[in-house]
Amino acid sequence: MFTWISNNIGTIIICAVLIAIVTAIIVSMVRKKKQGKAVVCNCGNCKGCAMSGSCHKQ
Repeated sequence: MFTWISNNIGTIIICAVLIAIVTAIIVSMVRKKKQGKAVVCNCGNCKGCAMSGSCHKQ
């Protein structure tokens, strides 16, 4: 078991870093959504955007 871990430590570290980055992105998106900020549409011109009703409060 320890031999396998020592042989794959690079892959394990990279996977852990990627999981941490994805988790941070998801947490950031959830926080922005709870604050009422746009998560999907950040273009500034949402007249033609299909999500404009859910991005911006009237």
